Formats: sequence, structure tokens, C-alpha cells
Amino acid sequence: MASSERIFVQAIRRYCAGHGIAVDVCAGGWLIAMHRGEARRFAFGYDIGLNSAIAHRLANDKSAAAEVLALAGVPCIPHHLFLNPKLGSNVVDATWREAMLDLLRDNPQGVVVKPNEGTSGRSVFKVTTEAELDHAAGEVFSMSTGLVISPYVVIEDEVRVVLLEDAPRIVYSKQRGADWRHNLDAGAKPVLLQDGEARAACVKLAIDAARAIGIVFASIDVVRVNGCWRVLEINSGVMMEALAKLHPELVRATYDAALDRVFGEGGK
Repeated sequence: MASSERIFVQAIRRYCAGHGIAVDVCAGGWLIAMHRGEARRFAFGYDIGLNSAIAHRLANDKSAAAEVLALAGVPCIPHHLFLNPKLGSNVVDATWREAMLDLLRDNPQGVVVKPNEGTSGRSVFKVTTEAELDHAAGEVFSMSTGLVISPYVVIEDEVRVVLLEDAPRIVYSKQRGADWRHNLDAGAKPVLLQDGEARAACVKLAIDAARAIGIVFASIDVVRVNGCWRVLEINSGVMMEALAKLHPELVRATYDAALDRVFGEGGK
């Protein structure tokens, strides 16, 4: 087992070795084929293969997920979609930039601009001026077919809930460092959340969100803004690389439980 492999890949290798499942790791670990007898399953990226195609797509599309959550009455941070103007006038309304400026004017505290799809806080911009908005949009459109704009809010706490079939497997807060974002890749530290009112509220909200889009295995980020909890994002791919450095057994048990579900209870 290569020490440079992601924790996700290591966890799959370890599970399969203990359950008589053959493994082929391809594309530098981003595609994994698992097979035992007639059963063949795949993992791609950080997606272990439990979620339906539509649930996966909804979770990976920030705008669509926010729309579905709003329709279901689940409190969430709005994400307004803007498609890349390079897609052409038949797809993108000519007033797209003015609509962006309207959002900026409606949110004098600022807005957040980021790719509609993607993780780890990359290409995320806090914007307060027209010039900053143009720069952020140009940067995101240079590598994405769409961006989303959300009102900038002061996040008092951010919690990630890892769910498997409505059961919370891991619940932890993200302790922010010097950066204004709570992303683990930006220096935030994961701290397990103990039983209590806050944990219960986060778990309930995460379950409501998961049920709204019909997702089975996911990590759901919830934030407290002005004392109220809201869903920020839903992640179909469950990435726990940073958490595994502090709680390897907990991460391993979570992936094991998900793989049990992939191959049948107990891996049988």
C-alpha cells in the first residue's frame, strides 16, 4: 500500500483485502474497480457508489441543491447560478452581468463568488466592489461553465455531518484559522462535536437536507448565521483526508460501513 495514496484509497484497499474483494486502482487512484464473483462496483473520486445519479448531480451542483432545499423548506444559503457567457447568447441571457451587479447592490456587506461545482474552497472570492466582481467572475469562468453568487454572511460556526442512510457517522466543527473561510484546505481544523443541543440541531438539519435530494452517503456542511442553522453545501463525495490524521479509526469505520452497504450487510 503506497503511503502517498489518499486515505480514501487506502480505506478501500484495506476493506477489500479483508473481505475477499479484488481491487484495481486506476488513474492514480481516482478510479477504483472492486469485484467479487459476479458483483462489480466502482468508486470514482471520493464517490463510493451508493448514491443515485440524480442525487449525485444535485449534490454536486450548488445552485440546484439550494433550489431543491428551498422547495423542501430546508433552511439554506442561497446560491444564484450564472452560466459562462462563452456558452453563447442562446444559452446565456445578455443581461447576466447586470443581474450580478444587482445582487452586489442588494448585499452591501458583500457577496461570495465560486464555481457552481467543485470542492475544497478553491477559486472562492469575497466581493464588495464592481471591480472585484468582474475579477472574480473572470477567474471562475476561465475554468468553469458556471458560477454561483451567495450573500456574504458572518458564519459563527460551521459543522460537517457525515451521514449514511440518515445515521450520523461523524459530526465535527471546522475551527477556522486566519482565513475567512472554514475549508479544511484553507487551514481550518476539524474538532469532533460532542452530544448536545448544537449537535442535535446540525444532525436534524443534515438529515432533512439528505432526504430532500434523496442522497444516501454524503457529508453535509451546515452553518450558524445570526444564531440560526442553515445548510451551506451537500457533498456527494465524502472526503475525510484531514480528519483521518486525527481520528483514523473513526474514518476507517465510516468507510467500512459504507462499503458494507455497497456489497451487502457485513460485506457478505
